Amino acid sequence: MTNPATYLGPAEEKMEMAVAFLDESLAHIRAGKANPKILDAVRVEYYGSLAPISNVANISVPDARTIVITPWEKPMFKEIEKAIINSELGITPENNGEVIRLSIPPLTEERRKQLVKQSKAEAEQAKVSVRNARRDAIEGLKKAIKQGMSEDVEKDAENDVQKLHDKYLKKIDEIFAAKEKEILTV
Repeated sequence: MTNPATYLGPAEEKMEMAVAFLDESLAHIRAGKANPKILDAVRVEYYGSLAPISNVANISVPDARTIVITPWEKPMFKEIEKAIINSELGITPENNGEVIRLSIPPLTEERRKQLVKQSKAEAEQAKVSVRNARRDAIEGLKKAIKQGMSEDVEKDAENDVQKLHDKYLKKIDEIFAAKEKEILTV
């Protein structure tokens, strides 16, 4: 007889990973405030290979509208500037020879709505992942009946899977609501 935990454990793990991925992907969406994570996707040429900016420079956020990048080597100024200009950030870097400053412009109402839409799509993707994990667990439990699991145990396990599903959907909604509030706050 198979144990229901063999289906619940992997399902919860997949749901947890969906929430973690959502958290990470929402962190990369610019919300009008300076956030060094928006630079994570930008790569610079460094000794023949592409490296994230954080590997070749110090990144700090002195105030809510500015990101300051201090390269560790002087030749990296031009490389970092070029990478930021060529990226999809839409921010023009200011170089004073000591540091590179990125001034984060305030978001327009239209851009805010686009970002909320993008965030909602990310949240929807996470919900789909959670639902898929629930479906896989329930299918596994139904197959386990044929392998000797009692129907009562299967029904209880199915209820547990549903509770996990509801818990993680609630988490996703909370994360999205927080991001939406962050984006819409002027």
